[in-house]
Amino acid sequence: MSRKTIYFAITGHGFGHAVRVAAVAAKIKQLNPDILLILTTTAPRWLLESYLDCDFIHRPISFDVGVIQTDSLTMDKIATKAKMQDIINNQNSIMAREINYLKTNQVDLILADIPPLMAKIAKIAAIPCWLMSNFGWDFIYNAWGNDFADIAHWCSECYQEGDRLFRLPMHETMTSFRNITDVGLTGGDPRYSVEYFKKQFKITSAKEKTILLTFGGLGLEAIPYQNLSNYPDWQFLTFDQQSPNLPNLIKITDRKYRPVDFMPLCGKIMCKPGYSTFAEAMRLDVPIVSITRADFAEARLLLEGIKNYSEHQIIQAEEFFAGNWDFLKLTPEKPLQKIALAKNGTEKIAQEIVDYLNRK
Repeated sequence: MSRKTIYFAITGHGFGHAVRVAAVAAKIKQLNPDILLILTTTAPRWLLESYLDCDFIHRPISFDVGVIQTDSLTMDKIATKAKMQDIINNQNSIMAREINYLKTNQVDLILADIPPLMAKIAKIAAIPCWLMSNFGWDFIYNAWGNDFADIAHWCSECYQEGDRLFRLPMHETMTSFRNITDVGLTGGDPRYSVEYFKKQFKITSAKEKTILLTFGGLGLEAIPYQNLSNYPDWQFLTFDQQSPNLPNLIKITDRKYRPVDFMPLCGKIMCKPGYSTFAEAMRLDVPIVSITRADFAEARLLLEGIKNYSEHQIIQAEEFFAGNWDFLKLTPEKPLQKIALAKNGTEKIAQEIVDYLNRK
């Protein structure tokens, strides 16, 4: 019997999509170590390895760009439109190449998050394509008006070729998709104890005065680190390799560590709107301090999500960049909803995939 193979197609946008797919892939491997994993993404291998402590094939290509950005908030719409138009214009050659790869490697199932073209590729290759996301790129592009209308329509047509969708929390209606299964929050689990980190990094601050700063794979261009001097007895943690050396700022440089590993140590995380960061914090019940994000339709869904289901503070961008961070002294607001979101999305998706492959 040949080895079962699953192929993951991950959108070429930031790190968050790669993180949530890698968490699912890791769970699949736990459930059935014999399944072969192929991860197709331009996200760096070290990021995937921080979630996957097993063998996998990394195919560093992408089938979309999402949004081209210079940092985690600054978008280049002109470059995004040009690159997406180039992909659409060359889709036939892109599809031919990838269909050949899929057939040569005898792929049994595709999980896409959430490049539109992959659903079309899978349809022609006669391989089932399941998708996972809380939004489609048609939703993002439609919000940008007529300039992106044709690209959004193309995305919608592609998505309609998919076989099913695992719809994550904090989602849009996703009417371009069919056979929708709602699942809980996805993400990784911490690998280290609070005591380990306190000893390893000599952290003595109380939990409520320990803050994780995390702004996605691209970071932010001008984080006002000078505000940390207002909190000399607090401890801040960052993965920003360009951050200054400050007495109350620990710079995490070892790539085996992930933001989720440090979350149980912290009284709050400070971040920008991002599904994976929000979801991992919410799975661990860590309060979220988020800045706002303009002109990106998913941000509204995510901010509504933490208002409803997480202890939270929502900070205007001006207050974050120009203020003195007095908001850190405030008590987070309670979630509006009494019922919590399910936290088993990773496990649910992985189990469905393993069950399907075991039946083949």
